[in-house]
Amino acid sequence: MHTPSSVLFVPHGSPMFALHPGAAGAAMSALVPQLGALRAIVVVSPHWETAVPTVGFATQPETIHDFGGFDPRLYEMQYPAMGSPEVAAQVVSALQAAGFSVAQDAQRGLDHGAWTPLRQMFPEAEVPVVPLSVQSLLGPEHAYRVGQGLAPLAQQGILVLASGNITHNLRDLMAVRTQGGATPDYVQAFADWIHTHMTARDVPGLLAYRQQSVGQRAHPTDEHLLPLFTALGAAGPDAQPEAFFRGISDHVIAMDGYTFA
Repeated sequence: MHTPSSVLFVPHGSPMFALHPGAAGAAMSALVPQLGALRAIVVVSPHWETAVPTVGFATQPETIHDFGGFDPRLYEMQYPAMGSPEVAAQVVSALQAAGFSVAQDAQRGLDHGAWTPLRQMFPEAEVPVVPLSVQSLLGPEHAYRVGQGLAPLAQQGILVLASGNITHNLRDLMAVRTQGGATPDYVQAFADWIHTHMTARDVPGLLAYRQQSVGQRAHPTDEHLLPLFTALGAAGPDAQPEAFFRGISDHVIAMDGYTFA
């Protein structure tokens, strides 16, 4: 049986989350005492996109500053976590057992979708981290099946940390920043739709989110919601999703996060 801490979906917002984590960051930090002793963290970030599931084997993954035009302090931040080739090999084996072709990357570091939530939750970088890519062109069902492949690891002292955003429309984000204005109605509407279907554990409905007009507006492309489906798959069929935080940042980024009891 899964504990609430074996699988998490957490928001990472914009890169500025690292400087201004706000209430979402505080809620993420508050989860840490529940985690117990961890062997490692498998972090799934939408900012590492590959054709097939790819696992990072670096022993000292670099901190990747994969963004431009932000506060100079962000580029000085480092997250000096160790990697774990041993756990990375377990990830490869688990996904291969689930029928996936899996690649390995000996050099891959931690992009901001990985290190910003990790830095908030584990500021001492004391837990080894293994990055896992997403396949943005293969859709929600594929992401869910990847999560199902990871499910055995979530029962072995390994935290599956899926990082994304419930809404992610960069065009709307830039419009609000440059032109001002209020939060578009679809942001809360889609966050509410996700919450309703998550708490009902309506997996088929969630996987078909693009049939909702608000879903298409919230995510012009899939990649930032795919980690949610991976978390849902990893949590197992009996796990009950529960929101540990709900809120909106920068008018257009829904920062909701979920545990799985």
